[in-house]
Amino acid sequence: MASNPLTGTKVFLMLVAFFGVVIGVNVTMMKLAIATLPGTDVDSPYAAGLTYDREISAAHDQAARNWQVNAHIERRADGGAMIQLEPRDAAGQPMTGLKFAGRLERPTDKRADLSVELSEAGIGLYRGNAAAVAPGQWDLVIEAEARGQRVFLSRNRVILN
Repeated sequence: MASNPLTGTKVFLMLVAFFGVVIGVNVTMMKLAIATLPGTDVDSPYAAGLTYDREISAAHDQAARNWQVNAHIERRADGGAMIQLEPRDAAGQPMTGLKFAGRLERPTDKRADLSVELSEAGIGLYRGNAAAVAPGQWDLVIEAEARGQRVFLSRNRVILN
């Protein structure tokens, strides 16, 4: 039986082939990782840190108001979602005249976030629609504004099928 001897040229070619495969896989994985990177959550962590005290103060003010805002999200047959809010003051009375805004935020990819325009549909009843909402986990963010100042903020995790 004749066998081919292991020569220096063969060893060199095997070494080049091995590292060629390793480098090729690394380059491919790197390109895929960079292409799917959603980016940073905030543009400036320093500026976000400066607003921290204001957020704490706003949260204390919101807790002192003792408002209750019931949110209901319902999946529509066309793939969208309908959001309905029922805000009540500390005495349990429906609140009107507020400007509500909503967002459906994807926890894993900020590029998929959807804004939802909420308008007053009745006394103390606000509704809005979001088109083409993908199934999965979302954060429902609700903000209310009165006289140009944010007076309410809520963030809740929801699952849409």
